[in-house]
Amino acid sequence: MHVPDHFLDDPTSATTAVVSLAAVGYAAYRAREDLTPRRVALTAATTGFVFAVQMLNYPVASGTSGHLMGGALAAALVGPWLGVLSVTLVLLVQALVFADGGLTALGTNVLLMAVVGTLVGWTATRGVVRLTRGRGAAGAAGVGALVSVPASAAVFAGLFAVGGTVPVPVGELVGQMLSVHVLVGLGEALITAGVVGLVLAVAPGVAAIEGPARSAANGALVPDAVTSPGAAVSPGATSLAAAPVGAGRRAVLALGSGALLAAVVVSSFAAATPDGLEATAESVGFADAARDHAFAGMPLADYGEAGGIFVGVAGLVGVALVVALAAALTIALLRARGRAATATVRP
Repeated sequence: MHVPDHFLDDPTSATTAVVSLAAVGYAAYRAREDLTPRRVALTAATTGFVFAVQMLNYPVASGTSGHLMGGALAAALVGPWLGVLSVTLVLLVQALVFADGGLTALGTNVLLMAVVGTLVGWTATRGVVRLTRGRGAAGAAGVGALVSVPASAAVFAGLFAVGGTVPVPVGELVGQMLSVHVLVGLGEALITAGVVGLVLAVAPGVAAIEGPARSAANGALVPDAVTSPGAAVSPGATSLAAAPVGAGRRAVLALGSGALLAAVVVSSFAAATPDGLEATAESVGFADAARDHAFAGMPLADYGEAGGIFVGVAGLVGVALVVALAAALTIALLRARGRAATATVRP
């Protein structure tokens, strides 16, 4: 669901940029509650995995494909606030290095996938966890993923109805966006549930969703990390120190191996058909509104196609970039929290 430049008019794009900047800034502030030195590596590995799997378009209907958005997955693994930051970094690298998603539409894409996708996915995941009293955390994450995709599609439809650059029948736009993205959401749900289930199996005690699951199983209703910003401790955080020895390393190894496999090998077999947004744009009649990306001629544009670079090499570069950025950002947030704590206790 990468929105290109000029689908939305300038005022609407500017508004989404401001909203996204505020949301990501708040997420960075709240993410410090979730951070530990060992969670830095998990966040970096999660970010690399989301980038890699976003490269893999899968068929959802005749002539239409979808790809992972990753917000619900990231939230289940590292919590909602780090999840927002993780997906934001993926979108930033995609737009600036791979010409995937417009530059003026970056704020829109962050709003749709990093903010709405992650927070709606996390809220739905927690709701299912509470209803099931902590049983089936992986399945709950899958439900969150399923809900998050059409929710983001509905927000895009609303934005286009307000600030689209081409007049279209709003009812047809909403119907087409929701129908195709429900199918995309099914693929998102399967991937998310599978990956979260794998991490829970190989690295118990590591995934953020295990905190709310344990609380629900014990009958305690902890404050929600999204709806209760005044909570002293984010319920999305789990104590990696309490996890079995080596669990964190096993989670990082599993996610890192999966990211490399997806980016370097499986990316060559991704579906080449238009994704849900592109198919909707062609069907409803606003595909021609898109402008060429300013970086379309860069060597890594379109994941190496513009420069004749093997897609696996481009994927490897992308994974390395997002992992480095995620590590640098989380380390900076961790140090900032340490400085703040020191200043607080200083007489």
